[in-house]
Amino acid sequence: MKSEGTEIKIKSLQKALQVLECFVEKQPLGVTEISEKMGLYKSNVHNILSTFKAMDYLEQDPDSGKFRLGTAVFTLSRALRENLDISRIAVPFMRRIAEEAGEVVYLSIPRGEEVVYLEAVYPEAQKLSGSIVTGERARMHCTSVGKAILAGMSRAERDELLKEPLEAFTENTITDRGELEKELKLTAERQYGLDDMELMFGIKCVGVALCNHEGKPEGGLSISAPSLRMSEEKIRVFAEILNRYKLEIQKRL
Repeated sequence: MKSEGTEIKIKSLQKALQVLECFVEKQPLGVTEISEKMGLYKSNVHNILSTFKAMDYLEQDPDSGKFRLGTAVFTLSRALRENLDISRIAVPFMRRIAEEAGEVVYLSIPRGEEVVYLEAVYPEAQKLSGSIVTGERARMHCTSVGKAILAGMSRAERDELLKEPLEAFTENTITDRGELEKELKLTAERQYGLDDMELMFGIKCVGVALCNHEGKPEGGLSISAPSLRMSEEKIRVFAEILNRYKLEIQKRL
């Protein structure tokens, strides 16, 4: 994943990291799969994978011989999250939101036309680990937080950001740009975004954007729950809770 306006100076390092990035989409992976995907010699792929394995960035299944991400990746990810101000600031408030709402709360940040999930906090009664979402990505147009972030942009900014066509993930996903613009106008008016089973069937989410003192969105918070628990009344209650804590978080960004 190359940043805009930067020049790749070490091609071999770029190639190795591109091999590692293959594991974002699918795990486990074997030498042949990666070789065919990237158009590299198997010997080159094997050497790269073996090096990452020796450094604990990959683990190898002794039976299948396939590889998956290792503990060193988690260590880097944790260090990144702990050094992001938004994560440090938001998590204590997320714990309060989770207990008040009785549902899982997610923190995500915008990256291109996607949001990346940094943290998940569950209410004490559920006793689940939030690490399962760390690093996961989702397209903005089908997530509550993504819509909240998009609603704060100008039409020109959205046109530049969103790729066409808009991908459908369920039968509820909005893929028509005109319909999405109507949804974003509604999102701005009611001050929260709604994922009405648009990313995953059976799951609804309510989300708000978190903006810094310059008004620029740095991330967002969302409450997610099975659709059967997400009545219209619950959605309004969750939106009120999120917007209340949003003000506290934004004072500190």
